[in-house]
Amino acid sequence: MDFSKQIQKAEEALRRRNFDFAVELFRQLVDLDPDQGEARAGLRRALKKRQEQEGDKSKLFRAVSGALPLSKAKTLQKLGKHNACAKALEDYLGGNPLDEEGNLLLGMSLEAAGHFKSALSVYEFTAEIAPKNPEALKRAGAMSQRAGDHARALTYFERALEADPRDQEALKARKNLAAETALSRSNSGTVGHSRELIKDKDRSRELERSKRLVLSEEELRAELTRLEERFAETPADVELMLQLADTHERLGDPAAALDFAERALSYRKDSFELVCKVGDLESKRLKKAVARADKGGKAEEAGALERELIVHEVKDYKRRVETRPSDAALRLALAKKLLRADDVDGALAELQRCSGEPRVREEALFHLAQCFQQKGVFDLAKKEYERALAGTDGKSDRAKEILYNLGSIAEARGNREEARSFYIRIYEVDIGYRDVAAKMGTLR
Repeated sequence: MDFSKQIQKAEEALRRRNFDFAVELFRQLVDLDPDQGEARAGLRRALKKRQEQEGDKSKLFRAVSGALPLSKAKTLQKLGKHNACAKALEDYLGGNPLDEEGNLLLGMSLEAAGHFKSALSVYEFTAEIAPKNPEALKRAGAMSQRAGDHARALTYFERALEADPRDQEALKARKNLAAETALSRSNSGTVGHSRELIKDKDRSRELERSKRLVLSEEELRAELTRLEERFAETPADVELMLQLADTHERLGDPAAALDFAERALSYRKDSFELVCKVGDLESKRLKKAVARADKGGKAEEAGALERELIVHEVKDYKRRVETRPSDAALRLALAKKLLRADDVDGALAELQRCSGEPRVREEALFHLAQCFQQKGVFDLAKKEYERALAGTDGKSDRAKEILYNLGSIAEARGNREEARSFYIRIYEVDIGYRDVAAKMGTLR
């Protein structure tokens, strides 16, 4: 579907500084076509301009109103519902457009859903508002490379190295891109290479067709047959493996997709994106098996598969951390997986390593406190909860959870007056929160 007229209309609204209308138009377009990269980029610009116009006058309102969609988005991400996660993040970013973590998470959700044009737009915007964020820069580079713009990709990886000169992934990507660019230039004048370029263009068109958002199952099956025929001729073609994995995934067959993704990873063992792809596909395969067992009334089998999923996710995120040991967000994610697996000591170790990173500090402190509370080390738990609480507005769901846990610790230590002082802070903003109303009665 051609959205050029609608995009032109939105851009005109943006030029006239009618930011609300521009935001509305761009948002309608990305809701209709999640991979409409031009509209996604326009939405980012319109939201940024609108916030600049509003200034800080609605900062508190934005923070409070954004808490629910952000929490919803994180839950959807954990469930692997990437499209729904992206929509919830757009709801959140509508009031908090410059949130670095929120934008990065949006890009990752779009990428996981296969909306690569939109993912590139979001990563580029994140790199613009957070020019020292190596993760955003690397992801923008990887998406640019996937889109065939190697010069642009090289620029992003070089910027990532400026932000973190020791980043091994960026070093390797820059080296490979520089070599490819040099080879392309040296061979571009030959007739044989010209023929190859024509073939590459044909393949690019085929790839673009295979990644169109709206494909019927019949079209996907036809695409799969075409790819399998080509793969039979060139079984070592990694790009074909990735296309086959994507097509199987879109057909709802994560097991088959996993097989091709693992083959691709065997050729590109250092690819972080493929490590994540393989891990995510195995999680999808197991979740589908759990759902199938539940539907069939096989509770014992579903439970065993659920435990297998927990073990897999811990192993998966350990592998991701090994690939990117300096990524604090990954360490935090691993800590959560370890907590789910009841490995409190393992989670504590990861949280202590990442709690000093500003991007994840508040959440890491909260989970650190949870770990200490589970281990019965109440002094340290209280200390970390209070540090985490200092970074909230006092009324968010996270703030209420922290205050409730502080009250529970005070109760466990027999300090009823102190416990009541924490519960009353929840009571005055949310009388219906858990059993706070009852506790206010019993702790008089």
